[in-house]
Amino acid sequence: MPFLHKHRTALVCLVLVLVTLAVYWQVRDFSFVNYDDQIFVKDNNHVQRGVTWENILWAFSGATEYSGYWAPLTWLSFLIDYEISGIAAGGYHLTNVLFHVANAMLLFLFLKQSTGDHWRSGFVAALFALHPLQVESVAWVTERKDVLSTFFGMLVLMGYTAYAKNPARKKYIMVFLLFFCGLMAKPMLVTLPFVFLLLDYWPLSRFNFAARADSGCSGKRTPALSLIVEKIPFILILLPISVVTFIGQKQIGALETLDSYPIRVRLANALVSYVRYIGKMLWPVDLAVIYPHPGMPPGWQITGAVVLTGAISFLCIWLAKRKPWLAVGWFWYIGTLVPVIGVVQIGSVIMADRYTYIPLIGLFIIIVWGVAELMAHRPYKTIWLAASATIILSILMAVTSKQVQHWKNSITLFEHTIGATANNFIAHINLGLALADKGRTDDAIGHYRQALRLKPDYVEALNNLANALADQGRTDEAIGNFRQALRLRPDYARAHYNLGYTLARRGQADDAIGHYREALRLKPDYVEAHYNLALKLADKGQTDEAIGHFRQALRLKPDSEEAHNNLANALARRGQADDAIGHYRQALRLKPDYVEALNNLAITFIKKGNVDMAVKHFKIALQINPNYSVARNNLKKALMLTQGEAASPA
Repeated sequence: MPFLHKHRTALVCLVLVLVTLAVYWQVRDFSFVNYDDQIFVKDNNHVQRGVTWENILWAFSGATEYSGYWAPLTWLSFLIDYEISGIAAGGYHLTNVLFHVANAMLLFLFLKQSTGDHWRSGFVAALFALHPLQVESVAWVTERKDVLSTFFGMLVLMGYTAYAKNPARKKYIMVFLLFFCGLMAKPMLVTLPFVFLLLDYWPLSRFNFAARADSGCSGKRTPALSLIVEKIPFILILLPISVVTFIGQKQIGALETLDSYPIRVRLANALVSYVRYIGKMLWPVDLAVIYPHPGMPPGWQITGAVVLTGAISFLCIWLAKRKPWLAVGWFWYIGTLVPVIGVVQIGSVIMADRYTYIPLIGLFIIIVWGVAELMAHRPYKTIWLAASATIILSILMAVTSKQVQHWKNSITLFEHTIGATANNFIAHINLGLALADKGRTDDAIGHYRQALRLKPDYVEALNNLANALADQGRTDEAIGNFRQALRLRPDYARAHYNLGYTLARRGQADDAIGHYREALRLKPDYVEAHYNLALKLADKGQTDEAIGHFRQALRLKPDSEEAHNNLANALARRGQADDAIGHYRQALRLKPDYVEALNNLAITFIKKGNVDMAVKHFKIALQINPNYSVARNNLKKALMLTQGEAASPA
């Protein structure tokens, strides 16, 4: 059909957009999950101040302490999302989806540009768009870094293809700048110079020993050494990025030591993981957000992985001249997984679906080009291929749509994860947190205890269990668990804060202050610790120091109406009525029905001699809450003052 042939590029792009949105559009109604989303968006004070010059500077400098690596463009994208969507999770989810849609289209355009084959390129892009292993990178707000870095990565590959076909300095510089942008979204793109060399072999045929009739490159072939030298600037920029990433991961405690996971255990699991990822690609069941580290895998798994990966690698090299797509696809998969395969162990997780977002492209190339060659001389091949592609993509859409639904909220996500994995202490603690947020404290305690049964030294579980016990009024048990967590990890700022808060509720103000101070020593930007320490100091009459901590809390979280109100109270006690009035007004701007702030503002007006304004604000408070007895009594006293009678509002 001439029309389809003429507009096939636009048609493929349109189909990619429609099928991807059909699967992922449901995320617009999803929530944040309590696995890093709170760090990156939900509870991040910087993100929730939106796009400011201060925050832009923070994205390029201080944000590393949150992510563990330098990713300023990812942070900037969250700042922009906040300006558009506020704290509504749906907007962040849809941004991820739009980047994924763009990535699928760019992958298609890159493969079409480099190979000249529309339909094979389109099917690879469709597999990329619809495979269930990609869900984690798209449906998880935190993984904006995956979809954003891949967006730049696809642009880099398109730019590199254009440069390879017709080399020019401007094109080279543009490729380098796009590569640097990708690294500023996530360091996962460190393997792209290696991918360039694979593309030089096929489909671009730039190596002088790689001449083939199917070459997509019209330029002159180049000696291998020259092609390697050409990549040196890309490699050099990786060195500082890698150092910053290593230091950042170490600072946030994500890097595991060799004592925890010896090198032989890491190498063995790396080999087994290569095979497990292939298995999950072919049969995507029991996919989970967390796969706990199993320790040393069984000998038969190690042997099988060595034999299988070794045999495939040998076969790819042996067939490289006749079937170059086989070698390129395989080594694309092997190479791009290297940064996250587990040799450098991050946390206690052995593998993750999100790690396959780019590597799977290599396997998809093998599948699509391999099937096309097998069917090349079969009768009715076009009909068979079209029917098979339709069936496969329909199945993937159904399976992926179901997988996406698990990400609806933290409860659905971690209930599924516990069902799909064994001995998953991380999933138990996160499900416990989600249940506690819904008021299901008994259920939450059950999951915290299960996490501790699986990992008795799990300080996060001890901390969360203690919080839940404190909420139930079981204060002594709670304090015991907080102290146990601190015995295991004395530098655990959150446990110091929570223990301080629990002691404060029991009336042990001095002990509480000590733990608040220790939490702030360990984590100087701990906004809740600043605020609650200020409250206790104010109660003890240490007004000047209290004011300092209230100001620190507001610097970190300017939209806290409670901090504005209590800072105003402290300022009023120190006789700074005008400053106090300013903060009361700010509290009311943030929360217009804040009757306590209205009452306090009215009292401050009385101290300034402005009784009429005081009466006005007492009346506003009572209009909002007619049962607010404090304001009612103070209004009576204020009215007595207008009549010349002595009375002081409380």
